Amino acid sequence: MAKLSTAKRNALPNSAFAGPNRTFPIQDKSHALAAERMGRPGPELRAKIDAKVARKFPGLGDAVRRGVK
Repeated sequence: MAKLSTAKRNALPNSAFAGPNRTFPIQDKSHALAAERMGRPGPELRAKIDAKVARKFPGLGDAVRRGVK
C-alpha cells in the first residue's frame, strides 16, 4: 500500500473515505483492502465501511472474507 501523505489525504474528496470524520480512506484498492481487514468497533460502523467499499470495489469485501488477497 502506498503511503498517503497528509497533503494528499487532505486533497481527497469526502467520497474517498468509508468511515466517519474522513476515516478509512479507500481511494484505491490497497487502501480499500486495508479498511476491509481492519478491526472496527461495533457492527454498525463495520456495515457502513463494508457497504462503501463494496460500492466502490464490487466483490472486494467478498474476497477478503474468503481470504483472497
